[in-house]
Amino acid sequence: MTFDKLLVQEEHGIVWVTLHHPATRNALSPDMVAELSQAIAQAAQDSSVRALVLRGSAGFFSAGGNVGNFQSRLQAHAVEGEDPVVSRNRAFGHVLQALTALPMPVLAVVEGAAMGGGMGLACCADIVLATEDARFALSETGLGLIPAQIAPFVQARVGRRVALRLGLSGERVSGTLAQQLGLVDALAADSTALDALQAQWLTRILACGPQANRSLKALLSRDVSGDASLDPGLGAWLDDAAQRFAQCMRSEGAEGIAAFRERRAPSWSATLQAADVARLHGRDTASSSSAPA
Repeated sequence: MTFDKLLVQEEHGIVWVTLHHPATRNALSPDMVAELSQAIAQAAQDSSVRALVLRGSAGFFSAGGNVGNFQSRLQAHAVEGEDPVVSRNRAFGHVLQALTALPMPVLAVVEGAAMGGGMGLACCADIVLATEDARFALSETGLGLIPAQIAPFVQARVGRRVALRLGLSGERVSGTLAQQLGLVDALAADSTALDALQAQWLTRILACGPQANRSLKALLSRDVSGDASLDPGLGAWLDDAAQRFAQCMRSEGAEGIAAFRERRAPSWSATLQAADVARLHGRDTASSSSAPA
């Protein structure tokens, strides 16, 4: 597929997805949503992918839903009884579900702002990095709308209380406050420092066994209370964990343990530099380097 609203590259076992429509501050138009769906589907089907990174171009993550398209949705005619507003809104939810379900680690890297649906995208990531002055907001209620498809993912990320605080007020929070609220995992002073921070986190991920990371994501996709007296499914969860542990032990674990004993990096380890990050997000054309850790 040819991408027009995204920059999509695969290098170092990482899929680099950059929202790329600066004229609208990377607003989530139907075309961009469709391209995101395709990029996520391609990554999901590729067993060699070790991580997916989502970032915006021109120093801005995403302005959220494209308000310019809202009126056209109201004027669209229903097809076979289907409400076009409902179907278009739900289409974005399918993308969020697919992003959350990816078997490899997902990073969202936010600078500028992540508004509405853009904040929802960030909440679907396993790890969120941001600049201190980045801005996050559930801006839909200010338009008389609701953050419909993103609501479950925001609540899963920050909890019901914070989701209500942000949604009911439309409050814009900085990257610094977003970290305090649990939305952001790590902060950088500016976009240049964000490149270095992103490289640092990706290097950490690349130091981990790729299949072990996939297995852990699958294991942690289950909801359990952690109390066997309250959760009868805990035993089955731990049975599954034991099976996964044995599978890892008999595959990547052998190399990982050998590397530990021999005081060397495992064969899957690699190091990324800030220059790699800048180039692969189209921020810089300078040559990059990648070497074993």
